[in-house]
Amino acid sequence: MAGQVLAEAEGVREDSGGFDLLAPDGTGYRVDVTGGVFHPDNPLLARYVAGRRVVAFIGPTVDRIYGERLRRYLTARLEPGSWSVHTIATGERNKSLTSVEEICATAKAAGLDRHGVMLAVGGGIVADVVGFAASMYARGIRYIKVNTSLVGQVDVGVGVKTGVNALHTKNMFGAYHPAHASLNDPALLDTLPAREIRCGLAEIVKMAVILDGDLFRTLERHPDAFRRAPSGTGGADVETYVIRTAMRLMMEELCPNLREHELARLVDFGHTFSPVIETAGGHRLAHGEAVAVDMALSAHLARLLGLTDAETCERIVTLLERIGLPVYDPATCTPELMTQALRASWQRRGRKLHLVVPTALGKAAFVDELEHLPTETLRAALDALADRAVRRDG
Repeated sequence: MAGQVLAEAEGVREDSGGFDLLAPDGTGYRVDVTGGVFHPDNPLLARYVAGRRVVAFIGPTVDRIYGERLRRYLTARLEPGSWSVHTIATGERNKSLTSVEEICATAKAAGLDRHGVMLAVGGGIVADVVGFAASMYARGIRYIKVNTSLVGQVDVGVGVKTGVNALHTKNMFGAYHPAHASLNDPALLDTLPAREIRCGLAEIVKMAVILDGDLFRTLERHPDAFRRAPSGTGGADVETYVIRTAMRLMMEELCPNLREHELARLVDFGHTFSPVIETAGGHRLAHGEAVAVDMALSAHLARLLGLTDAETCERIVTLLERIGLPVYDPATCTPELMTQALRASWQRRGRKLHLVVPTALGKAAFVDELEHLPTETLRAALDALADRAVRRDG
């Protein structure tokens, strides 16, 4: 499915209710920002379903917190017998082809036809797996995302990629499959554990570093965003600005290259070393934590290569630490594993490295060739982070 054409001109259009994107290839879709997404008086989700059969998939934790509200909503808004809700396992180890096959089998048993809708309710992993299943089921059917995590709302929920891990590689298999609807309710973030908030903030820091110095400075002033009571503190306004800016920046950056015909992408900042940090560490670090380590390493590489100054590097690493994210992992940040990560990225990106490094706050550049990143420079960057960890913990 090519998605919907929702805007008259190419690009991203923002309004109070969300964002419309129309890519140069004609793919269009909308990301909605709404309150009370599961309140029976909110017609948004039911309007997107439009009388189709719905098979919903939800992670166990989200089901425990929001499952009853979801079922009440579907009962109030949809025809009896036209929907079902199923719990699926989450976590990186369940982001697999086996899970995709199980989702498809469940959908088939529930009578989902080619005109039906798969509904994904959860974080980025649920959206990725259900979206990939929808891209294959009956050669592609509609799916809808209700994004319940910060990573989901600012990253997975605003793009078109789906995928699963395979062959010891993160997101080895996948498809570009725009969601029929992507719904973000900021109130769903209120129940997130602090670790998941930090992981979402890592993806927001990524966008700030490469594209928006003002957003970066806002995060410096409010590193505890999304983790404090907003009443009387101005927190709600700050968080609205942060999340909507991050969403808009991501969509604007994706739009001209939605299906990655060009493999040099600024949004890959933090995503060169992190896949190996995640997999080699047995997923001990969450995705956002691995991205934070990657960004810290990339910032030091930029400093050593003379592409940014020491102050910019220090501010990036310090912000990550103030948020509570790791900037070094001794088990995986070895020259051998990080060299392996570079070579894997070089191969995946068409024999070009395309390592994204910061040049200033809100600006970034690419290191395109492997030979432009000497082994001794990589070792020096790793040593700098290791020394920092010793000073911090010592």
